[in-house]
Amino acid sequence: MSTITTGFRSITAAVARAKGEPFTVEPARIRAPRGDEVLVRVVAAGLCHTDLIVRDQYYPVPLPAVLGHEGAGVVEEVGPAVKDLRVGDHVVLTYGACGHCPSCIGGHGAYCRQFFGLNFGGGDLDGQNALQDANGQPLHDHFFLQSSFASLALARENNAVKVPKDAPLELLGPLGCGVQTGAGAVIHSLKVAPGSSFASFGAGAVGLSSVMAARVAGATTIIAVDVVPGRLDLALELGATHVVNSRDTDPVDAIRQITGGGVDYALESTGRPAVLEQGIEALGSLGAIGVVGAPPLGTKASFDVNSLLLGGRSIRGIVEGDSVPQRFIPQLVELYQQGRFPFDRLVKFYPLERINEAADDSTRGVTLKPVLRLPQ
Repeated sequence: MSTITTGFRSITAAVARAKGEPFTVEPARIRAPRGDEVLVRVVAAGLCHTDLIVRDQYYPVPLPAVLGHEGAGVVEEVGPAVKDLRVGDHVVLTYGACGHCPSCIGGHGAYCRQFFGLNFGGGDLDGQNALQDANGQPLHDHFFLQSSFASLALARENNAVKVPKDAPLELLGPLGCGVQTGAGAVIHSLKVAPGSSFASFGAGAVGLSSVMAARVAGATTIIAVDVVPGRLDLALELGATHVVNSRDTDPVDAIRQITGGGVDYALESTGRPAVLEQGIEALGSLGAIGVVGAPPLGTKASFDVNSLLLGGRSIRGIVEGDSVPQRFIPQLVELYQQGRFPFDRLVKFYPLERINEAADDSTRGVTLKPVLRLPQ
């Protein structure tokens, strides 16, 4: 239970204290919500690849920090400027956006002009923190405007998405990032068309979300490429019509054979430049590939310019599936409840104190989408 202590509430949090080191689960404190902030009792939070690459400092988020950006929980307190959310509402926490720059106003919050500072800055835009450790020392926070590896998290009203109370709240956190990214890339960014062909390079949580979305979108040839047989088997159960183990078979040749020349759409979610190069070569004429895999900053990839030019092919960088979360997350919940988007097949639950086991299982490919249950 949370207690109020000199204006702060006591929480339990997983802290990334040093580059590449295990998370430490420890007591901490969080301040009350201000302005348009909401304080959320986190029921569960997905553990995403981005949490791990920040822990390992691929992105320069200052440490020590409380990470976590796929939280789901119940609103416990609201700031004075909150308009629509109420105490007791069930919410999924998603990425942060300013809400007023040209990208945000145009419905493209994932490309907010302040995206990196808001989501990866380690504090608010003034450099202030809402979290302290047990010794009163600041902890870097505001990760994706939530830092949800904690029993309580602060978000803003515009990144706390209300969801139906009859939906399984502890399952829904991954909709805020990884699942939204894969599904949104198919539906919003690439606009995969009925009767088309689609290939997912990578069959992790993001890749398999794209496979399920391609099925929903009406693609009739859906190809999953990976090196883990179990993931490929699951891809077939979730909607893939073909799978390619790229450890045994050249995926470019295989895709050209399956499609009769090349795929209409593809998504690269591994963050490996060599895989991206294969994905580009696997495109048919006028084909498009989306890129969502995040390697270390400064990573370069190459492609044959004439192949891109003469085939009319295109490469598209994608953040958060080009989603408007307030609209798309409830749509994904409805698809799940209808049995058309069974993303629960990707999930394995862990208590927060086993976060390092979850991270290791994710890195080794044992678990597709770890979800951490927070102490209540």
